Amino acid sequence: MVQRALEPQGEPASAASPEENLPRQFGKYTLLRKLAAGGMAEIFLALHRSVAGFEKLIVIKRILPSMNQDQAFIDMLMHEARIAATLNHPNIVQVFDVGQAEGSFFIAMEHIHGEDIRSIVRGMKKHQIAEFPMEHALGILIGVCAGLSYAHEKRDLDGASLDIVHRDISPQNVVVTFTGDIKIVDFGIAKSGTQVGEDTKDGQLKGKVPYMSPEQASGSHVDWRSDIFAAGVLLFELTTGKRLFKGASEYETLKLICEREYPLPTQVKPGYPADLERIVMRALEKDRNQRYQSAREMQHDLEELVRNHRIAVSALSISRWMQSMFEDKLAAQKEALQDVKQLADIIASQQSDRLSMLDGSMLTTSTGLAAAGTLSGVGEPPKKRGVGLFIALAVIVVGTVGGVFYVRKVTAEADARTKVAQDAAAAAAAVVPVEAPKLRGAVDITTTPPGCAIWVNGDLRAETTPAKIDNLPLDADVSIKLTKEGLEAYRETFRLTESAPLKQLTTEMKTGSVTVALNVEPPPTVWVDGKPWTGERTKITGLSAGEEHRIVLSAQGYVAKTITITAQQGETKTVDERLVKGEANAAPAGTGDKPAAPVAAAGGGTGTIRIGAKGGYCNVSVNGTPYGPTPTEATVAAGPARVTCKPASGPSMTQGVQVVAGQIARVSFKIE
Repeated sequence: MVQRALEPQGEPASAASPEENLPRQFGKYTLLRKLAAGGMAEIFLALHRSVAGFEKLIVIKRILPSMNQDQAFIDMLMHEARIAATLNHPNIVQVFDVGQAEGSFFIAMEHIHGEDIRSIVRGMKKHQIAEFPMEHALGILIGVCAGLSYAHEKRDLDGASLDIVHRDISPQNVVVTFTGDIKIVDFGIAKSGTQVGEDTKDGQLKGKVPYMSPEQASGSHVDWRSDIFAAGVLLFELTTGKRLFKGASEYETLKLICEREYPLPTQVKPGYPADLERIVMRALEKDRNQRYQSAREMQHDLEELVRNHRIAVSALSISRWMQSMFEDKLAAQKEALQDVKQLADIIASQQSDRLSMLDGSMLTTSTGLAAAGTLSGVGEPPKKRGVGLFIALAVIVVGTVGGVFYVRKVTAEADARTKVAQDAAAAAAAVVPVEAPKLRGAVDITTTPPGCAIWVNGDLRAETTPAKIDNLPLDADVSIKLTKEGLEAYRETFRLTESAPLKQLTTEMKTGSVTVALNVEPPPTVWVDGKPWTGERTKITGLSAGEEHRIVLSAQGYVAKTITITAQQGETKTVDERLVKGEANAAPAGTGDKPAAPVAAAGGGTGTIRIGAKGGYCNVSVNGTPYGPTPTEATVAAGPARVTCKPASGPSMTQGVQVVAGQIARVSFKIE
């Protein structure tokens, strides 16, 4: 797990320093691992335990001992905490606590499992992805604007505006989580109307130079509109793929911001949407009075653009993209967590057996194995611990040579308990892993290109190619289907046997070969399988054969028409239609000033299905198209729809639902 955007400037800390053994208690928190260290503060992954088995991973930002006497810095840290602690919004990192422990000031804040924009761009280069997907760029900026508008408009208990300005909106301070959420982080240099002291003086440059507003770059007074300018820079760069302000030095960059004319996005990227360019350039106005006067206003225009262009912006799609790009890192984290739990179970079991033989005196597991050597809980029975304890125990064992714990020798009784802990660690290290029973069968699937959805015997799997599917039956037919938008579906049925339990399936996916010729009056806006068609209005190409495709035809002032197409490989279908004039669907759903009125299923249009699950989660497909894990939503053509839910174990479940154009249908599954 990472907390990139909360790291102070400096070298990342790869391990605990010799003078501090981790994990250990720090006030009411347990420091598990150092994430980063800079010149003024350190960042730790920590565990917060409370009553009734409550456990939560958090991040501790702790001031360095060398800065404890710097009252100005301490005041700045406390100011950061005061500002951030007042903010409670899904697009802003949350601060839980601020205080002092062991003579050091600290802030306890939300742990974010994700990557900042800078790291995402690096990941794109690694995967040879040339352009930041437009829908994700817009989704990120909508989230940034939502968080900024909340912070800018925040008031105190008396109703007075706090006048909060972040002053450092930049790629390092915008984090995208693996669940598709957008988080603004690091209010360390934020300014507010309640702040006093040196930090409020104009003339001080605070923030990252390439994302400063002209007034910020010139050292003038800044207000909330400076953050809007920085958001405009981010929007320009994510949607064009080019840096806006990049001089040979910081001085040259400042001159570019203050003195030069800014390039238009259409000059940088041919085909750039004109209405998006207007949003970007309004946010980048040098005169702050000509900019958006609120982040909420900018957010409104971005959301309207998304509706008008029918761009598929959703947290789910961002989540799938992030998980696909960082799948190696996520897989390693998942595997490590499983190993940690198994090892912690062994250690806890060994320790429990040995502690029961020590004069009936029992040592609480979590404190008896503490790397800092704090001993407590004498006479208490061992208690069941949660996942947080498993993490702490594993870090102790893996992070020390030979699995030997360092525990301070306080008394002879403490020595005896320390010996028990060491025996437990040695016993755990000596355990010979029990070989897992051989799986019944498996198929190793590799496709060109990767990222294809995998269907096994009609059920959608959570994995995408390349992947190994285990625990398949022997001596029975196994049907595999591989799908990806724009490609022909690949199907193969085979049998695994005891003598040949593993199958290598390698295939090069072919471009969809089905063509649909459209002879429609008037020329329509076209949606294919719930997504806008951006090619020719008279021809749809690249559809997969043998699959059902829904085509929605709509035009201003006409009733939309839905057509279902299924064709053989290489076949061309012709659609001859004349749309009927009508007021009910004067504008396609979601594109006008108000939503389209409900229409009969036969009338066409699109609607939304929101899918949830109680008692667990499942992977969802709608009309054969995968939409990832619950909760999720799908935009589909109006009419009957088939929603399939595949839990991690057990059979698939299917529900039918009637989708009405312009409306939201809800489906819920119960996971046993």
